[in-house]
Amino acid sequence: MPSITSQYLARFRRLDTGEGALVLLPVTGAQRRFALVRAMDPAGRPDLVPMFFAFPRGTVDPERLAAAANRLAALHPVLRSLPTVVRGTPALRLEQPQIPVVRLACAPGEDAATVLRRALEGWSAQGAPLRLFLVPDGPEGTEEVLAVVLDHLACDGQSLARLAGELGAAYEQGSGAEGPSPAEVAAELTAYRDAVLLQLAAEERAGSPEAMAYWGERLRAVREQSPAPQSAPLPAGTLPSGSAAVRLPASADGVPFPALLDGCRAAATALYGSGHVVPVGYPWGGRPPGAAPVLGCFLNTVVFPTATGQQPDAGATADAWWDDLDQAATPFDAVVHAARAAGSGWSGRLDGLLTVDDSRRHPPMCLAGVTGREIHIDGRAVRGPFAVSVTQGAELQLRMVWDRAILPDPTAEQAFAALADALRSPAPTAG
Repeated sequence: MPSITSQYLARFRRLDTGEGALVLLPVTGAQRRFALVRAMDPAGRPDLVPMFFAFPRGTVDPERLAAAANRLAALHPVLRSLPTVVRGTPALRLEQPQIPVVRLACAPGEDAATVLRRALEGWSAQGAPLRLFLVPDGPEGTEEVLAVVLDHLACDGQSLARLAGELGAAYEQGSGAEGPSPAEVAAELTAYRDAVLLQLAAEERAGSPEAMAYWGERLRAVREQSPAPQSAPLPAGTLPSGSAAVRLPASADGVPFPALLDGCRAAATALYGSGHVVPVGYPWGGRPPGAAPVLGCFLNTVVFPTATGQQPDAGATADAWWDDLDQAATPFDAVVHAARAAGSGWSGRLDGLLTVDDSRRHPPMCLAGVTGREIHIDGRAVRGPFAVSVTQGAELQLRMVWDRAILPDPTAEQAFAALADALRSPAPTAG
């Protein structure tokens, strides 16, 4: 039987892309996952990837910023494409660049965080995949917060540093600068389409019978364990998500990835109890050989079956993880199909998510020589029960967010404590 990717490619190639038809672009397995998650959401909410930067009031020129953002969107096809489904086939529909810079005002008693949470909650899936918001903040409005927000279907977290750098460089050119030439636009569109097709070819190979057998056996025992969201609304004034953060000492080499997985195992045990095998996802992968470094062709989500209640064995976790990486290119929807074919009752929903970043590869946003201070805005709606983000660098920055409609704060805070304890470096011995 043809693989899921093979079937997708066959359907996409049958779409009418002749003269006068919509310009359609294929989507990768990673993009299909986000399209599926959105389709399964009763409210049709997209996943969003935001960055927030605080600048001194008056630093940001909205007209100049909009011109810079639209020059980027003219060059990068994924920043001016909207998700669509044509005859049952997911695709991206190419549009003209229309990136808004929206000025938002704070009502009496509100701060920028409150206003931005409301703006992101009201995000319409019909608009541009990249949007910019500017909100006054600080005592008497001495600062303003710039939010750079992307639909996750268009970009992954690892592309944010590049986007921030290119947006700052385009802003430096001023609002009157010319956009990319027609030849540059055409070349980038060709490069994007070629990169996605190379990625899909790699995913087609990675959906082999051997890979499906591997993932079926690997995930046979997986069952999601998170409870259903509470039917009762949260108390008035309660934010939809909770969060916790801590900074821990770290070695120069950082924390090995298998140790981070074992930390998630400790958190899952605290959340769901012992004796379960729960699905935790993490982004992984790389570009196929020959693929151009285009925005929008990004990492697959790999599933790690976290056995709760087991004493973490660093060697065993590392061995299993290395084996998984040999099959990491298998697209997520094919992995779910393999698990279910092997007898798992897993629906494809993840009980947890782990993302890892390196602070040395994440330069701040700089506009006309002024560097913004990156900030976090907690309390936003999150997808899934809990998500852990780790930033490696001179120290280990550990954050966890959770959906309060699924997990009560005390239970989630215990899970975060278990996660942090699992990742603490051993105390040095006396010499």
